[in-house]
Amino acid sequence: MLQTVWVSSPWSWALQESNCHRQGKKRSWKCRFVRTIIQHPCRRHAPKRSRKARMLRKIQICLCFCFVSGILYEISLLSSCVFSYLPMAQHYLTPEQVLNLGKSIIFLETTERLEPPPLVSCSVESAARIYQDRPIILFMRGLTNETALDLNTSYAAFSLLSSMKNVFIFPLQMETIFQETPLLQWYNQVVPEQEKNWVHVSSDASRLALIWKYGGIYMDTDVISIRPIPQESFLAAQKSRFSSNGIFGFPARHKFIWDCMENFVLKYNGNIWGNQGPFLMTRMLKTLCNLTDFQGTEDHSCQNISFLNPQRFYPIPYPAWSRYYQVWDKSPNFNHSYALHLWNFMNRNRKVVVAGSNTLAEKLYKTYCPTTYEDLIQNAKRRDLPGPEDVE
Repeated sequence: MLQTVWVSSPWSWALQESNCHRQGKKRSWKCRFVRTIIQHPCRRHAPKRSRKARMLRKIQICLCFCFVSGILYEISLLSSCVFSYLPMAQHYLTPEQVLNLGKSIIFLETTERLEPPPLVSCSVESAARIYQDRPIILFMRGLTNETALDLNTSYAAFSLLSSMKNVFIFPLQMETIFQETPLLQWYNQVVPEQEKNWVHVSSDASRLALIWKYGGIYMDTDVISIRPIPQESFLAAQKSRFSSNGIFGFPARHKFIWDCMENFVLKYNGNIWGNQGPFLMTRMLKTLCNLTDFQGTEDHSCQNISFLNPQRFYPIPYPAWSRYYQVWDKSPNFNHSYALHLWNFMNRNRKVVVAGSNTLAEKLYKTYCPTTYEDLIQNAKRRDLPGPEDVE
């Protein structure tokens, strides 16, 4: 008796025969099914076949295998995304399994809120569209392992982002992230309730640990991606001679990130905003490089680290942040930019994108996060509908 078995793994399909055991002149086949999907009954006694019949049977099996493999290959080409045919559902994957896939785009939410606002949703969606072959991960402090979130959740942004095949949303567990890094000792000693800037400081620490352990690109949740970043090891200049920590990327176990974590602990001062963030990145870069002013749109490079021109992410500097929420006579093309930082920290009055306002931010939403924008329009329509008290 003979059984053909399909064996599945995240990126491959294989045809496998079970082991053969001879007993005297008779042949018996033990049927095994690897990663059980469908169990076919095995006949105990296979009729004798001529050598030619057996050969034809083998040819048929080979042709079927080639046909199915060809179909799967065509599907993979059309999908343009490896995650579109992962046999394992997203919610079964652990953070480490996804991070180990490599080259993740990482976002952090260190507040306790569970509903990502439109700007966060737009940032994650735009990255998922620009980097379709890479995992996009949103870590959220407000989530726990017991929190049940699925496509039917009442949080609209979760449904929106979860529907994107390369987006993953996980709880942010700092103690786990800081294991085997210089930051663990600091985390065990610090008292969050006594920290003036804990939301920012904890985010500064978490992004360093994640990039050091797994590599990839970190982005703030107010960064809208518009085209891929070609560099692997880079810092983003906020202005000449000053580095941001809102966007950076490095391979796993990069010495620069390890040195940053050590300096984070050595020079820790949670009362000074940015001391563990952009000021940390800047002072560490200065230990390696002689920083000079940027001329035009060129990038700088030192010790195999690219220091990217402010035009790459900050074409609108932070003193002019409100221009994103204004109507422009002629919208800029941002031809020299990879992404745009919308300076949400400066947005004290909580300006938001309003459908039909024709602001620069609205145009960015339409172009780079159209699903978030459509959801924004639908929410606006629902708010405008008359309630029961308005109906006579």
